Amino acid sequence: MINIRAASTLRLFVPVRGRPSPEVKWGKAEGEIKETAQIDNTGSYASLVIENVDRYDSGKYTLTAENASGQKSAFISVRVLDSPSPPTNLMVKEITKNSLTLTWEPPLLDGGSKIKHYIVEKRESTRKVYSPVTTCNKMSCKVEPLPEGGIFFFRVLAENEYGVGLPAKTIEPIKISEKPQPPGKVSVVDVTRSTVTLTWEKPEHDGGSRISHYEVELAPEDSDAWSVCASVKALETVVTNLLKGEEYQFRVVAVNDKGRSDPRQLAQSVVVKDLVIQPAVRPQMSTYTVQVGHDLKIEVPVAGHPKPTITWTKDGTVLKQTTRVNVADTAHHTTLTIKDATREDGGMYSINVSNTLGSKDATIEVITLDKPGPPTGPVKLEDISYDGGSPITGYVIERRKRPDTRWMKASFTNIIDTQFTLTGLTEDCVYEFRVIAKNAAGISSRPSQSTGEITAKDEIEAPEATMNSKFKDLIVVHAGETFIIDADYTGKPLPEVIWLKDGKEIDKATPRMEINTTLTHTILTVKDCIRVDGGHFVLKLVNVGGVKIIPVNKRETSRLSWTVVEPKIQAISYKITKLLPGNEYIFRVTAVNKYGVGEPLESEPVIARNPFTTPSAPSTPEASAITKDSMVLTWERPEDNGGAEIEGYILEKRDKDGIRWTKCNKKRLSDLRFRCTGLTEGHSYEFRVSAENAAGIGKPSTPTQYIKACDAIYPPGPPNNPKVTDHSSTTVSLSWSRPIYDGGAQISGYVVEMKEAADDEWIICTPPTALEATIDGLSTGEEYSFRVIAVNDKGKSDAKPLATPVMVKDILVEPIINLLFNTFSVKAGEDLKIDVPFKGRPHPEVSWKKDGQMLKQTTRVSVLTSKTSSKIVIKDATKEDVGKYEITLTNSVGTKTAEMSVIILDKPGPPSNIKVDEVSADFISLSWDPPTYDGGCQINNYVVEKRDTTTTTWQIVSATIARTSIKVSHLTQGTEYQFRVAAENRYGKSPAIDSVAIIAQYPFEPPGSPTNLHVAHATKTGMLVVWGRPASDGGSAVIGYHIECKEQSSILWTKVNRGLLTESHIAGDSGRYDITASNSRGTTKSFINIVVLDRPSAPLGPVELFDITEDSVSLKWLPPACEGGSPITNYIIQKRETTTANWLDVCSAVARCNIKIMKLTTGLEYQFRIRAENRYGISDHIDSPTVTVRLPYSKWSCFAFVFSLIIFLLCFS
Repeated sequence: MINIRAASTLRLFVPVRGRPSPEVKWGKAEGEIKETAQIDNTGSYASLVIENVDRYDSGKYTLTAENASGQKSAFISVRVLDSPSPPTNLMVKEITKNSLTLTWEPPLLDGGSKIKHYIVEKRESTRKVYSPVTTCNKMSCKVEPLPEGGIFFFRVLAENEYGVGLPAKTIEPIKISEKPQPPGKVSVVDVTRSTVTLTWEKPEHDGGSRISHYEVELAPEDSDAWSVCASVKALETVVTNLLKGEEYQFRVVAVNDKGRSDPRQLAQSVVVKDLVIQPAVRPQMSTYTVQVGHDLKIEVPVAGHPKPTITWTKDGTVLKQTTRVNVADTAHHTTLTIKDATREDGGMYSINVSNTLGSKDATIEVITLDKPGPPTGPVKLEDISYDGGSPITGYVIERRKRPDTRWMKASFTNIIDTQFTLTGLTEDCVYEFRVIAKNAAGISSRPSQSTGEITAKDEIEAPEATMNSKFKDLIVVHAGETFIIDADYTGKPLPEVIWLKDGKEIDKATPRMEINTTLTHTILTVKDCIRVDGGHFVLKLVNVGGVKIIPVNKRETSRLSWTVVEPKIQAISYKITKLLPGNEYIFRVTAVNKYGVGEPLESEPVIARNPFTTPSAPSTPEASAITKDSMVLTWERPEDNGGAEIEGYILEKRDKDGIRWTKCNKKRLSDLRFRCTGLTEGHSYEFRVSAENAAGIGKPSTPTQYIKACDAIYPPGPPNNPKVTDHSSTTVSLSWSRPIYDGGAQISGYVVEMKEAADDEWIICTPPTALEATIDGLSTGEEYSFRVIAVNDKGKSDAKPLATPVMVKDILVEPIINLLFNTFSVKAGEDLKIDVPFKGRPHPEVSWKKDGQMLKQTTRVSVLTSKTSSKIVIKDATKEDVGKYEITLTNSVGTKTAEMSVIILDKPGPPSNIKVDEVSADFISLSWDPPTYDGGCQINNYVVEKRDTTTTTWQIVSATIARTSIKVSHLTQGTEYQFRVAAENRYGKSPAIDSVAIIAQYPFEPPGSPTNLHVAHATKTGMLVVWGRPASDGGSAVIGYHIECKEQSSILWTKVNRGLLTESHIAGDSGRYDITASNSRGTTKSFINIVVLDRPSAPLGPVELFDITEDSVSLKWLPPACEGGSPITNYIIQKRETTTANWLDVCSAVARCNIKIMKLTTGLEYQFRIRAENRYGISDHIDSPTVTVRLPYSKWSCFAFVFSLIIFLLCFS
């Protein structure tokens, strides 16, 4: 085996003999020899020279010599010490919404050194730079967290002691997403004899990838044979070609580029038949108002199946649709839209909805609000009023607070003006107001009309402002000029207007600055401008509804003005774009709440440039393979890549006799080594290297010491840092690093020597080896010293001893379990792998238990144990795999145990122990116990169904109940029912548990009739009714009695008592009385007729006054409500003047309910009183309103009218 460093020259020289001279051929077992290889074959030797070897030059080289006498072959194994080749078979195993798992296999070429670890890097699809994720020793890696929906490339690089190898990359971009969650609620919109229309809601989560389409599946009732019947992108579809009368189940599946979601099933099956619904139209309001010039939209819900025909009419004629007036119909609404309403659009609109089952109509009134048209003539003069001949001295305001009907004084001072502000009202209460005028004579007018109902509440509207667009840019004003900033503003209540300059309020008293503000407009004027008037002006509007938003500002540091970036930012971060590269900026942010604008916060100056920097310096280069005209330089990557991928390296050299640095490489270097050629023999050189990324070339490394270009003439330096990596009862393992100086020639190997601690003689214990070795055959308990020597072509280095002697004995380590998680979950039907890493010396024995019993391995459940981990694999997981798993590690030092829980995510088991808690005629109460197995997640709800035992059809009672009990109402008395209950979680519905058959009936009977019903005592105003308890209470205690009565001449029964009576007697009036005994089962009646004789009640009012003349008035009233058991014989009428309290008889023999009273005095005010009389007495009285007896006009007013008419005719004659 020949070991050679990468970038060196491989020289193979083989003597060849034979007669005649043989024909010589070179070959390579794995592949072909490089085209650049130099092959020289003569009759006596064969040579193969390959310059600048790399990892792909490793392998077995074959030399074949052949002549007439025969053929001979020789084999030479070459190992090139280099960084590894790319890892192989890089695959993506598992993708979730925020993570991804990569797996790979080792590189085909390990570069002649053991792989230390692997480097995993990622790159966003929109960027060119890879960034490191992690390093790992295993050949798999879970990359998390990743942004949901992100698109990435990944690569993996192997690293050995010679550096980082080539990457293995994912070819296609990978989207971080998973299959979506099930769609939301599925609903039936329409059913016909051959179609079913379905709608559904979007899934709560799309898995991080856009939903591409939905698949609708159907199956016959009581069948699991599902088939796809539709594939759509929308949230609804019409399933066609169904069989009339058949019953189907439906479910919907969401699909994205990662797969299909779990299905969401329709809650109940659908029978395919025509759906028949009578038409209906339900306007939300009967009256709509619209201002002329504005738009009106009236949306009216309609219903009916088959789909009804909808007709709109206006004022009795079919509505004509135009570009301004149109009607749009949907399945559930009809909408009338009127644009730019005119006065002619007002009127009565009718909607007719009709189908084969009938028709329905609705009427809507549209009122257009506009200035009125001209009044219609002629002008009539009526109710001429005046100020009473005395000037108005003030007004009184009265108010009425709803629902109270009384008017109360609202103002307690004399109001002179015709407007007044009322205070002390209660918020959200409804009021009405009216006004009364007073004159100097002290006479009050009649109240004005009411204002109508007004709700006392603030009308709040946040302030808004509009400003000329020129003020958004920088305004330049010359010194001495005047500039004006104005704005229109709105807001309720009227906002406070504040002008700010550079964050400070402008003083209105400033001589050159003037602020003028009206109710809707504000103007800021700055006269005779000077330099200090420049700056940032802000208009601030404040009311209880909020504050006008103040923007976030920026400015370039080379400018004095601030520029608005974004005026409304809700978050606490913001990305600012469209900056000039290389310019320096300062930013400031101002916070705003409803009370105003805070002080600005300024940032430090920042230069707009790339977000990454140039990389740091690589390590100092190390020289090897030194010859008279070349040497190989190697170095390590920079510690900081500046945030961008290293694109290459620049190697420079400087002659000791010169002052300039010159490049060694013409092309950019991507590797971490380079053979520098063209050196002058005997000259000394120093080298440095710089890294380059997208931001540019970074700082150079520290230069090397001066290195002389000459062939190797010295032995190498001693190896570095020898150390013990492991030891046992008979072995010791060592490792070390390369010498700092290789003597100008490649290190050919290393020699390890040892001696017992008590001896002085060192003996070689290994042949020449690489950078590590294991020495075996040692004596247990003995102490040994070790040292390492490097060898090159010129000899051996000085020995490098191990720092301390080593005692040969076993390393004892108690078992250690590195359990990352205590709980593992997997969906039913999927595979579960639980990998438990562990340590221990000696290697521990591993055992597994499930729920306290030894784990039984089957074709589905297996355990794989290695030196560092134990893995349990469960294929096609079922709910039987749920439980507590226990791993136990045992060695001579001790025992370690760890527990973990396995949860199988599946639909739950059935509920248990269903019980009937209560039975009645129209309801049954049920309860049950939750499932013993919840499917690994919370029970969302229970589905309760019922059926009449005479049928096989189940009906859903509730599919959303969260408790473990339910009261099933609206049952039919005497019917036998059976119930079943199923549990449901996010993964599906469990099997159901059935109840026993139960008959809906009362547990007891109605009570018997009350006994011995009689009147114990009677008066003219009432009587005492007494009865006995029923003979039977029906099995439930009597809780009370109902009493009903009717008049002897009537057939209508009315209840005497509102609530239940607990006493067995009651007082009442004339009529037939029903006595009803009640218990919780029902009622029983008994009756008795009673007549009470008494004087009548008062006549009914109000008393109506009419036909009023200058000496008479007519009265009308209604008979009494109760005649007292005897007919009314007559009415008694009295009168009085309002100036006295004495009542005078008018007539006591009035037979009817009206009378004309004569011989009254003109101009006096009267009031009248009426009583009714029967054979048992005279009733209470009823009084009429007051009335003044006079003509509707006066002689003086007639004279004045005639006189005015004469003057008018004379003026025009």
